[in-house]
Amino acid sequence: MLKQFTLAEIADFLGAKYQGENIAVTGLNTLEEATGTELSFLANPKYIKQIETTNAGAVILHENHAQAVKNAIISDNPYFAFARCMGLFAEKEGFFEGVSEFASIHPSAKIGEHCTIYPFAVIGANVEIGDNCTLFSGVYIGEHCHIGDNCTLTPNCVLMSRTSLGDNCYLQPGAVLGGEGFGFVRTDFGIQKIPQIGHVEIGDNVEIGANAAIDRAALSKTFVNSGTCIDNLVQIGHNVQIGKECLIISQVGIAGSTKIGDRCTFAGQAGIAGHLKIQDNVTVGPQGGVVKDIAKNSVVSGTPSMEYNTYMRHSILQPKIPDLFKRVNALEKQIEKLEQEINTKK
Repeated sequence: MLKQFTLAEIADFLGAKYQGENIAVTGLNTLEEATGTELSFLANPKYIKQIETTNAGAVILHENHAQAVKNAIISDNPYFAFARCMGLFAEKEGFFEGVSEFASIHPSAKIGEHCTIYPFAVIGANVEIGDNCTLFSGVYIGEHCHIGDNCTLTPNCVLMSRTSLGDNCYLQPGAVLGGEGFGFVRTDFGIQKIPQIGHVEIGDNVEIGANAAIDRAALSKTFVNSGTCIDNLVQIGHNVQIGKECLIISQVGIAGSTKIGDRCTFAGQAGIAGHLKIQDNVTVGPQGGVVKDIAKNSVVSGTPSMEYNTYMRHSILQPKIPDLFKRVNALEKQIEKLEQEINTKK
């Protein structure tokens, strides 16, 4: 069924004020593509000219631009306000309610109130699941796992034994938590496996992307603290410790036993070596290769990673290296020629 809210209802939801006609809003869209019943937003002033041509029924924007449109919601942070509106219009994933008779649930498992467990989910012995959780088809929960309240595990997520999730966690399809860490040693009689007997612990309000993998510890635990968001295809090695409210973007790899502080950001394909200490508020640029400890509030990029401004100067100069080599080579030949002439005169 098509969702619909009045402009006044949306403004009230946002704790904001609106101007113009109290139109019915049936959806959200960009300034370029919005129709007369859709709501859009202006967050970046460089797109102000699109206001003149948009067909949007209403726009969320800052009061500095309120005169540019007839129907508007006024916000100090239009982007965040629009993001909150997405929650109003988002369709809830799923079609099933209750606990399916086709789910495999061990008799010792404890399931909280108002949970939804889809057909062909598997829940092992001594598992504890909080209230209002949803486990989709193909989810596997190993023995002695704990899942807090209001968690959603989408299709084919895996929690191996003794993995713990806090409250309000969301796992995208195919996420694997608690698989064995990469523990091997070379010996005179071949590569031998080191058993990984630790576990994984996840805090509250953590989102983990599709096909991300968080390995269980060799000893003790691999830990992701509350509020951290992990993108698709991220690899987190055994015994890694990640602080609060970090952003870890797609294809990042973090090697074992590295400790990461709070509010750090790792851009796509960054690689972090093992046994490092990365302090609070660090940003690592895309494809950054981190091979040493990083102090708090640093911004680094490049491989090996370096201070961001140094990296940018290096990037600007790098294309000039072939020409510089030719010039140096020509100068060396001139010097060699001059030396030969001087030696001949002697």
